[in-house]
Amino acid sequence: MSRRAVPHVPPKRLSARRFVTIRDVLRLPVLVEGLPRVLAGESRLDRAVRWVHVTELLNPADFLEGGELVLTTGMPYPEDTSKLRDYVDQLADVGAAGLVVELGHRYRKVPDELVAACHAREVPLVELARGVRFIDVTQSVHALILDAQGELLRRGRDIQDVFTALTLRGATPEEVVHTAAELTGAPVVLEDLTHRVMMCELLGRPYEPVVSAWSRRSRAAPTLEKVTPSGPEGWLIAPVEDHDGLWGRLILLDGRLSPDADPEHVLVLERAAVALTMARLAGQAWWERRAHRSLLQDLREQRFRSAADARARAEALGLPSFGHRLFAVVIRHTRTGGESEHLDERIAKELERTGVRALVGETAPGRIGVLLALARASAWQPVAERIGRLAREELGQGSVVAVGPGVTDLSGIARSWQEAEQTAEAIVPGSTGRWFYVSSDIGLPELLGVLRDDTRLQRYAERQLTRLIEHDDRNGGDLLAALRAYVTAPGNKSVAAKRAGMSRQAFYQRFHTIERLLGCDLESGLQRTSLHVALLILDSRGTLGPGL
Repeated sequence: MSRRAVPHVPPKRLSARRFVTIRDVLRLPVLVEGLPRVLAGESRLDRAVRWVHVTELLNPADFLEGGELVLTTGMPYPEDTSKLRDYVDQLADVGAAGLVVELGHRYRKVPDELVAACHAREVPLVELARGVRFIDVTQSVHALILDAQGELLRRGRDIQDVFTALTLRGATPEEVVHTAAELTGAPVVLEDLTHRVMMCELLGRPYEPVVSAWSRRSRAAPTLEKVTPSGPEGWLIAPVEDHDGLWGRLILLDGRLSPDADPEHVLVLERAAVALTMARLAGQAWWERRAHRSLLQDLREQRFRSAADARARAEALGLPSFGHRLFAVVIRHTRTGGESEHLDERIAKELERTGVRALVGETAPGRIGVLLALARASAWQPVAERIGRLAREELGQGSVVAVGPGVTDLSGIARSWQEAEQTAEAIVPGSTGRWFYVSSDIGLPELLGVLRDDTRLQRYAERQLTRLIEHDDRNGGDLLAALRAYVTAPGNKSVAAKRAGMSRQAFYQRFHTIERLLGCDLESGLQRTSLHVALLILDSRGTLGPGL
């Protein structure tokens, strides 16, 4: 993933500077003097406090909008304490942040029924053992809220500048996702409409616990009208669009099961989603291929820390692993530049049209990688042939399709990939009419082709053939051609003479000259084989090379 520099963002402040929580309020000196004690809703003390409301009314919900911390002396509570549940239900239904009850005016102890009701609805309930001036509490809290809002506005401008700069310089989607994760300190996932994970930045976390069973978990978290916690895991979700409307979603997994979203996280997610939308509108549309290519490279180079991580990431991108056989396929071609543009996309669409689950992406210049996931009971050969036909149709006779051995777990796919690459490298394009090749198709000529740059082989060929080559160069002779015809005959002088286009007498003359120059016996099967290998090495290089 790219790590280009982005504009500096001031260090994040404590959460109290971004929004005020009940926990922050209870730390204020004016509240500390009242000896506060939390009686219920301890897990919700990090709820945001939007305002403080002092009321002695029995129906406070009529005057609340949500997010208020309600202060009361308990004077409005009914004589029948069993009705306190209705009071708490009103606060919970309207979304009040919490309830603070000052003892002494009516109660010397908060009624058990009130505590039970707050426990049931998870409404934070705080008692104040000593009296405090509510006007001092409201002034202190409101000053804290206004200060936090001012800080958030300043941070909002910084965040806007960061994503504007990324958009103006045409940053990649990976950079935008990475920046969102860095600014929030939480994993960020970009998915398409089918809930496939196109990109993710996990900030060093393992993949398996974050993206495991992704599709099911994502479908449980709907896209809401505004960016607020959604679904059972409290994800923050922002839509990403393109020319056709909604394309996918950007999701922040902050891991806090809180009904209140960090407003700075909301700003980051919204700005990042806008930057991604602008990128798609500007023509950056091949994100699926980028995702496939990145995952193929990670699998090929074994970058995952565990097999579980690899499975989770592949399945989150839509490639099943359990109950399937996996095959690495390498397509070698010679197309360059515009000729090869989006070939991987066309191959992917054809496989998808025929119901084949696969990852497809360009893994290197002149190489397209395909990772097939086939049901264990199905035959792989027809799929490989389909890929071969498509490659030949799109890329011409200069293409080679090689298939690695099937594996049942992603932990073995690197070996399958290596074997497919070696096979693709060994096969000479257009050498036969086959649609695809496997490692068993590699014969001696192909093997020597793979090893053609090994200096030990070059020296071997030089020792065997230099005298013949020099003789032909000096005399304009054809001893090398005669030898090649003889070793491929095999060892039949009459057939060799016919292949070389010579009379038997002329061929016999050259036959004896070769034996004399090389000091060998061409009737010996071992010596014929040695010379045949030397000729294959020479042919594999395509030129005589240094010393030849």
